[in-house]
Amino acid sequence: MAANNAPVFLVDPDSDPVLVKVRGRASFMNSQPIREFLQKSIQAGRRRFAIDFSECTGMDSTSLGVLAGTALELRKSVPRGSLVFCGLNARKLELVRNLGLHRLATVDTGEAISGEGGEPTTALSGEKLSEIENARLCLEAHQNLVKADADNLGKFQDVIALLKGRLDEG
Repeated sequence: MAANNAPVFLVDPDSDPVLVKVRGRASFMNSQPIREFLQKSIQAGRRRFAIDFSECTGMDSTSLGVLAGTALELRKSVPRGSLVFCGLNARKLELVRNLGLHRLATVDTGEAISGEGGEPTTALSGEKLSEIENARLCLEAHQNLVKADADNLGKFQDVIALLKGRLDEG
């Protein structure tokens, strides 16, 4: 992919809800910057988030596990936070439901959502993770999916075991 077509998360950190637009494919390769952004936003007191998938071309279990972790954290926060998924086509909606994420996040099957402040235009970037850091991110994401829905253990137990083994090797 050319640099201007590279997958990216665009954000508007000042909107309410905080807007995130997924442009291109969301994957383990680009999940670290969105994870850091969401964690810092929650630490800063932000509690309402909307993720727009209308320009998302695909997503893997790691990227969805990162979002599941955010949803789980928002449920524990005081005041309780919320996460909305919008702009999901039929295939992405099926994936979200198959992983049980519709029970953690509000699923808006309409068009893209907007917040006070406008369109998300700030592109997130981050440093490339080492192999070990990437394995930690993937492990945490898949464990989040199991926390989100116990049925996911059967789907991801081999991945989790492989990642734990990789981390144990160092």
